[in-house]
Amino acid sequence: MADRVYFQPVTFDVVKEVIKKERPDGILLQFGGQTALNCGIELHDTGIFDKYGVKVLGTTIETIRATEDRQIEKLVENRYDKFRRMGAFLED
Repeated sequence: MADRVYFQPVTFDVVKEVIKKERPDGILLQFGGQTALNCGIELHDTGIFDKYGVKVLGTTIETIRATEDRQIEKLVENRYDKFRRMGAFLED
């Protein structure tokens, strides 16, 4: 249960300051769309979660990254297939 709710932009600097001030035990990244996911990854990668002892609850950082990697891979495959069908690639 949250003691406070913040209606602030979900950016690295804002969330870092909230974590610094409130010292939460954990954080849920899957609520807030792509912005929250990206912000959470940045906070993890820069050591903010470790520094303040914040545990990522629910979907893990590793799972978020794996999902994003698969989405990017699928997007690239779809674009490649589209260009291939249009004859945009020449084969020797």
